[in-house]
Amino acid sequence: MALRNSDVPDPDPTPLARADVLAAAREQFLTAGAVDADKVRETIAASWWRSRSWNVAADRVQLPYVKDPNLETPLVHSAAPVLQRLQEQVGDEAVSIILTDVHGVILHRRTDDRALERHLDQVQLAPGFSYAEQFVGTNGIGTALEGGRATGVFGHEHYAENLEDLACAGAPVRHPVSGKVLGVLDLTCWSRDAGPLLLALAKTTAEHIERELTTLAGLREFALLQEYLRACRRSSGIVFALNNDVVMMNDHARQSLAPGDQAVLLGTAAEAMWGGKRASVEVDLPSGAKARMFCAPVATDSGLAGGVVRVRLAEPAQGPPSGSTGTHPLLPGLVGSGALWQRACDDVRAHYRSGEWITVQGEPGVGKLALLQAVYRHHDPAGRFQVLDAAEAARPSDFLARVRRELDEHEGALVLRHVDRLAPAGAQALAGLLHRYGRAAERDGRRRWVAATHHRLDGSQGLADLLRAFPGTVEVPPLRHHIEDLRELVPYLLLQLPSAGTLTCAPATLQVLMRTAWPGNVAQLRQVLRTVVRSRRSGVIEPGDLPPQCRAVTRRVLSPLEALERDAIVRALIDARGRKNEAARALGMSRATIYRKIREYGIDLPR
Repeated sequence: MALRNSDVPDPDPTPLARADVLAAAREQFLTAGAVDADKVRETIAASWWRSRSWNVAADRVQLPYVKDPNLETPLVHSAAPVLQRLQEQVGDEAVSIILTDVHGVILHRRTDDRALERHLDQVQLAPGFSYAEQFVGTNGIGTALEGGRATGVFGHEHYAENLEDLACAGAPVRHPVSGKVLGVLDLTCWSRDAGPLLLALAKTTAEHIERELTTLAGLREFALLQEYLRACRRSSGIVFALNNDVVMMNDHARQSLAPGDQAVLLGTAAEAMWGGKRASVEVDLPSGAKARMFCAPVATDSGLAGGVVRVRLAEPAQGPPSGSTGTHPLLPGLVGSGALWQRACDDVRAHYRSGEWITVQGEPGVGKLALLQAVYRHHDPAGRFQVLDAAEAARPSDFLARVRRELDEHEGALVLRHVDRLAPAGAQALAGLLHRYGRAAERDGRRRWVAATHHRLDGSQGLADLLRAFPGTVEVPPLRHHIEDLRELVPYLLLQLPSAGTLTCAPATLQVLMRTAWPGNVAQLRQVLRTVVRSRRSGVIEPGDLPPQCRAVTRRVLSPLEALERDAIVRALIDARGRKNEAARALGMSRATIYRKIREYGIDLPR
């Protein structure tokens, strides 16, 4: 079968036809930090910006390597027959069939073309290496994982120049029950051979793998679901069910248990049911409550399907007191008990109850969108919550058209992100649209809640008319202003990460995290924990497991070059066991320079 088809138009203009344009656009981005929206697709531009924020090297490929990746997984077993059939179909084509796990680590690669295989070895697109976006930048595997959808990356759209001769089409493979991404099916060929069928074939193959997963896991998951529902009908207390892929938890459990308590109970249950026998276990929870767990394994003809757990609290938790671990007592999916954070939550709730449109301002990564969504979901769990991002629009007119269509055709909540990135003309046009809609909605009795997010404004953005469409403004504090909430955020974020298992944070590690300035706020904290989970998936996170950026307390966002320099100094100091003279010699800098850099970057290593 052919991967190119001259009769089928490329959905995006054919990448090869504009290779020189893309090459120039990429060079402009790398040198000047600017992207021409008319020349670069939105998906690619967004990935370039993420790659830049992760300090990915554009002139080389240097990736982490996992010596023995886990190949005994449902994903690998389900994919094997599908990949074999596909290899037989495309055997005459110069195309490589690649399967990765959820971290972008390559598990299998099938390539019949020797020239292509040699090139893939040179760029480390080989089993054991991770092609996550944070390591190699824009590519079909990592960008598909970040976006959660099938993505094609062609030629000069790759962030690393070593990949510009390739075309990659990656499609996420999801668990048939939980919907969680398990990995990526990627097809890679020479960029000169790429066509629109490449991405279509990748998506179709991923769907075939998901069908195989359904066949393999369906009976076991169904048996677990039946036992879980039976337990819920028989008990009004805390009930949850789990296996390696799925966690099901009733409303009582979600509302009564803090994230830290949930993590401890899940980990204890997994250990208790390891032998496939019923067990009764007493547990002391981080919140101070005591719990007794009744664990019942669920067995099927094909093996252990998981287990159902009933929990009885001997000392029910009374909600999170100051400094304890707990969710926001009123808002789903939020944690934090700091006064400034709670005030922001209460202010947004008050505006929503009154039906008043608002803007939410704050530094990048503080949780503006998460707060708006939590408030809306608390009041209308099944309602429509639509987000439109001004930063992702190729043209202001496209963004305005989408806003107009959303206001005219739907109800619910509409959030306009990054309105401060609109040009003055675009902001003026949006202001007129919102004012007209507001008057019409008031006249017709329609209810539609609209909110906007932006950074702190200095008055020079020309948004005065736009802001008048929003009577209220709520400011979300930066993480450093409610740093005490790290005690609640860290276990909560770990619980959200795939493969985190029963990972907990040592007190000394928590102290290091609380001394960090977090200029990227909660988003940066989440990324740090994601980095940690890639190398430590169970047990206790020690200070040595943290990346170099956590050894610095600078209160500004460093440039890519500064971040690289900081990380190099931290690693040299760790290797030299804190001896600054030895670290300076290893880096080829003077003792005075390393002392100045340590002060400048706020580097703080434990003794």
